[in-house]
Amino acid sequence: MQRDVPVEDGFHLDLERYWIEARALRYWLAGILAATVLAGLLVTLLSTELYRANTRIEVSRITSNVTAIDPLENESRVSELQYLNTQYELLESRFMAERVVKAGNLLRDEAFMEAFALDETEDEVTVRDIEKVLLENITVEPITQSSLVDVSFSSPSPAVSAKITNLWAQEFIAANYEKRFGANIDARDFLNKQIAELRERLSISERELVQYANANEILVLEAGESREGSETAAQTLIATDLSALNTALAQAVTDRIAAQASLQSGDFPSQDPRNSLRAELAKAESQVASLRSNFGPRFPPLIEKEAEVASLKASLASESRAAFNSAMNRERELRKKLEEAKERFLGQQDLSIQYGILKREVDTNRQLYDALLQRYKELEAAGAGQNNIKLIDKAEEPLLPYAPSLTQNLLIGIVAGLALAGAVVYLRVTLSQTVRDPQDVTRRLGLPVLGLIPQSAAASIRDEIITRSSELSEAYKSTRTNLSFLTPDGAPKALMLTSSVPSEGKSISTLALATSFVHLGKRTLLIDADLRNSRMQALLGEGITKNGGLAALLSGNALSLKDQVVKIEDFGFDYLPHGFTPPNPVELLAGERFRNLLEEARGLYDQVLIDSAPMLGLADAVELARSVDGVVYIIESDRIKIRTIESAIDRLTRTGARVYGAIVTKLDANAAGYGYGYGYGYGYGYGSSTDQDSQSMQG
Repeated sequence: MQRDVPVEDGFHLDLERYWIEARALRYWLAGILAATVLAGLLVTLLSTELYRANTRIEVSRITSNVTAIDPLENESRVSELQYLNTQYELLESRFMAERVVKAGNLLRDEAFMEAFALDETEDEVTVRDIEKVLLENITVEPITQSSLVDVSFSSPSPAVSAKITNLWAQEFIAANYEKRFGANIDARDFLNKQIAELRERLSISERELVQYANANEILVLEAGESREGSETAAQTLIATDLSALNTALAQAVTDRIAAQASLQSGDFPSQDPRNSLRAELAKAESQVASLRSNFGPRFPPLIEKEAEVASLKASLASESRAAFNSAMNRERELRKKLEEAKERFLGQQDLSIQYGILKREVDTNRQLYDALLQRYKELEAAGAGQNNIKLIDKAEEPLLPYAPSLTQNLLIGIVAGLALAGAVVYLRVTLSQTVRDPQDVTRRLGLPVLGLIPQSAAASIRDEIITRSSELSEAYKSTRTNLSFLTPDGAPKALMLTSSVPSEGKSISTLALATSFVHLGKRTLLIDADLRNSRMQALLGEGITKNGGLAALLSGNALSLKDQVVKIEDFGFDYLPHGFTPPNPVELLAGERFRNLLEEARGLYDQVLIDSAPMLGLADAVELARSVDGVVYIIESDRIKIRTIESAIDRLTRTGARVYGAIVTKLDANAAGYGYGYGYGYGYGYGSSTDQDSQSMQG
């Protein structure tokens, strides 16, 4: 069987159901709310009055220093937000509590001890106990979008609150100043000792250097440093001489090469004085050529000019050779001197290495000494810096307590009561395993709701069913109307009614529906198929024989259905009693005789209703479901767990039975919000049944 209505597995918030649950629990909820309000009132009356003192300080990220010299501890490169958060954490740290305890001598402060009842404790009060009290009552509240922060302390004494608050702010400001500048004194003392030690070490190293230089005849002409910054042997006198001779030799070689080239080519440098002789020679040669061409070789002036040319050539050649010889001699002499200097330099190499080591030690000691002396002077000047944390408002003794607050406690009690009441209602709805809301039949079981039957307080259910205008009768009329729309031909002809357990209203529902079908003018047969523990005969009244009946027909002791049917005059339908209680009811109901009996009943009656045994632990209803046209399941409101109902319905559907829907019975007034109203003259939201009854009666 496929269920017609899908099961809703997801979260479903039914406000109406929560409201109905709240109405049902209204006295409990009112009690919870009253208890929480009373608790708030008692807390207010029994709590100790507390006074809170407040001070305000400014934590500035920008620091001023009149010396423009950095303090010993450099400012960390963090954002202003990080810096402020760090200060807020420091304000609430145990470090501050320790300082306040020591600064205020709180172990011996009688007012403080009395305010927190520490003098009444049997155990000895320790510094840690006082620190714990301080940290529990101190409050730090930064002011948004500013560098200001409020520091508050709460205690039963206004004087103690003001004292601790001011002491806390003062110690925080002092601790910050000590952090920034207090270390300078210790640092200067340390540097002073280091400077004295370095001064002595520098003196010793300089003395050793001078003694070594004098002993080995090492003369340094000028102070020079290599790339590594240490003194080397290149600055000794011998090294200087060697360097100068090498430079001079290189120049002499250059001059000798130039003199040799001039001697061979006759070309001289531009500044060479021989250029004037060369110019005179060129002029004389030009004149000789002119005279020779004009006057002939015997012309006396020509002979004189030729003699002058010869003299100039001889002078030029003599000077060129003299210059070359001079350059050669100078080169030779410099080379000799260089070799001598080299021999002396090589002999002094080992001594220069040791000298360099001693010189580097002197330089290192001097650099360290100068650096420490400079830092010492800076620290002396840096002590004049200003604190970047300032006190803005000093705490004063509060005039009125801030706690306990009656309004606040009552409001908290009301909110807590409402929250607890809401939780109770939510848990009641969430943890409910029964059908309290008829909509659960559709949401969780996937069955349509065919009828909603109210809880009847009448003394006689029989009279309620017979009376057409009664609430119960009207409810079953609406159910009958819904049954008539189950198929295109009206209600299924052979309907079985069953339930999970006894006493859910199954027999009453069968009786009431049979009566309602009679009101429509239908020939109706009610078969009592509960062969184990039937209540139908008790509902119909005495006088119905227990011999024969359905049991006799199924066992073969009776052959005719008409002989076993009893006409119930008060209700108007025919009734087939169950008869005697057989030892094997399941076998009888599962046999072919019941099917044949049901076929015979279909031919004789317009509507056949079967009151079967409950499902739990029995197979009677399962066997009957194989033969009927459909099943209507009876569910008592707020009694049977939904899982039990699901299991029973699954047993039915596995046999191939068609479960058309469910009738929810015994709904109380609190279930009215679930869709069940008490305007019974026009049904229950499923359509009017009065018109149908009147039409049937007329027909």
